[in-house]
Amino acid sequence: MDIFSVITLFGGLAFFLYGMHLLSSSLEKMVGGKLERILRSMTSNRFKALLLGMGITIAIQSSSAMTVMLVGLVNSGIMELGQTIGVIMGSNIGTTVTAWILSLSGITSDNVFVQLLKPESFSPIVALIGIILIMFTKSSKKKDIGSVCVGFAILMTGMTMMSGAVKPLADLPQFKEVLTILDNPIIAILVGAGITALIQSSAASLGILQSLAMTGSISFSMALPVIMGQNIGTCITALLSSIGTTKSAKRVTAVHIYFNVLGTVICLSGFYIANSIFHFTFTDQPISSFMIAVVHSAFNLITTFILLPFCNQLEKLAVITVRDKRLKPGKQDPHAVLLDERLLLSPSFAIAECRNATTKMADLVRDTILDAIGLLSHFDSATAEKIEKNEETIDQYEDKLGSYLVKISSKNLSTSDSNDVSQLLHTIGDFERIGDHAVNLLRVAREIHDKDLKFSEKAQQELEVFTGAIIEILNITTDAFVENNLQLAYEVEPLEQVIDSLKVELKNRHIRRLQEGKCTIELGFVLSDILNNFERVSDHCSNIAVCLIQIKDSTMDTHGYLNEIKTSGDPRFTGYYNRFTSKYTLPESHHKKAPQPQEVPLKS
Repeated sequence: MDIFSVITLFGGLAFFLYGMHLLSSSLEKMVGGKLERILRSMTSNRFKALLLGMGITIAIQSSSAMTVMLVGLVNSGIMELGQTIGVIMGSNIGTTVTAWILSLSGITSDNVFVQLLKPESFSPIVALIGIILIMFTKSSKKKDIGSVCVGFAILMTGMTMMSGAVKPLADLPQFKEVLTILDNPIIAILVGAGITALIQSSAASLGILQSLAMTGSISFSMALPVIMGQNIGTCITALLSSIGTTKSAKRVTAVHIYFNVLGTVICLSGFYIANSIFHFTFTDQPISSFMIAVVHSAFNLITTFILLPFCNQLEKLAVITVRDKRLKPGKQDPHAVLLDERLLLSPSFAIAECRNATTKMADLVRDTILDAIGLLSHFDSATAEKIEKNEETIDQYEDKLGSYLVKISSKNLSTSDSNDVSQLLHTIGDFERIGDHAVNLLRVAREIHDKDLKFSEKAQQELEVFTGAIIEILNITTDAFVENNLQLAYEVEPLEQVIDSLKVELKNRHIRRLQEGKCTIELGFVLSDILNNFERVSDHCSNIAVCLIQIKDSTMDTHGYLNEIKTSGDPRFTGYYNRFTSKYTLPESHHKKAPQPQEVPLKS
């Protein structure tokens, strides 16, 4: 084995790691948008969690990424420690699929069809398909499929290069002498754990072992503890990611380590005890890459079968290991962060969590503005203090979400994910501004209370009609965003136009009362503040609805489209407009439908 073989070995490892990265990231882009919904469906049922962990890891081809995501979710307070244990076990099983794929390299046969199963035979075809999809298709989904194909081909090419580079080792006596250290199971475990920790990929370290196995120099007794050590070494990624996290997040890593360490102790002890009784004849025989995949799967299946009934005990062990007297069992960590940076490893998942956070922000904004509206008629100091605190929280939501979404936008996103980021970046600003108007209304309510101002009975009745329209547009807009309901979004603009007409009519009526001496200038200023804030709230609701409609079809000129359906008498607009006009008619008035506007601009 010369220097060129060493260069080929490291080059093959580089190809393997890059291929695994490309394959994993491309698969995640394709299915990542569904990951969050899948995890959201998780219950306390440990068997369901096990299957979910298997499925997600197979889909994204990375148990390390899955565990890091779990650390981030617990650190954010989105999941509890107990929910993650079944997922971790399932993830360990799901990651064994890679070893089975790599074992195809060891196929030997003169049959043409069997030969086609060898990676060096079909990976060039897969690579060609991938390049065609990437270069000659416009669909982002097809391009992602192409990236998956290219990633897989690069991975298998790296595996082939490593196998070819280590073949000369079979004839080196020095190499066989070095391998004798693996006869000691403790050292073998440490070697497996150390290599995996160094390259932070159990799939890559397993690929190296399978390549060495093709030389015929690795026996079953050598490989068994190395494989188990590799499972322990893969915990290093989660361990590093848990630095600086909450106690609860650190416990996720502790569970992962305990699962693999206990599994190693149980499986190795069971094997050596059985060997001392039955004296297995295969222990000193060379192991194939296929049998390495079998052992890897068997280890994780057996460990899961034994430890799954003891999930609660594993959780208690992790709590004992990572103590926190301030945190009671079952309670959310008070130091949980809103959006964890670790979730950026899976952009689609991070976007889904941003949407969840924005949903909470939207609900908080609605509650805050409704409280502020209530203060206009019945002032309460406790509610006023609550509104001010809520507004600070809303500002924090916008600041953290905005910064986090900018970081996500720098990632390689699918078209769907990119549209979601754009939508969220647009809407959080409008929700925050609605929160500001809640504070403005609070100031007006405090002025009415402090000066003991009272509107005339007619003015009060008119204001109630206007208030009803504002409450409805708030509810429709918030529900449309939370449910991503396009049908509700189409109702917002007609109602916003009705609100604009109501504001004009209310101001005209107030001017007439002033001229007749039935109202004061001071009350006029207060009424003007209320109407202006209400109208601005409806404008921001319109912006949110327009954004929802536009994101559904990125090629649509939304403003032109809305203008067209209004001027052409499209029932999708006129039907809603007429319904809201009749619903919000001012008392004792001959209210006529306002002229249709010529343009629907975004309100700032």
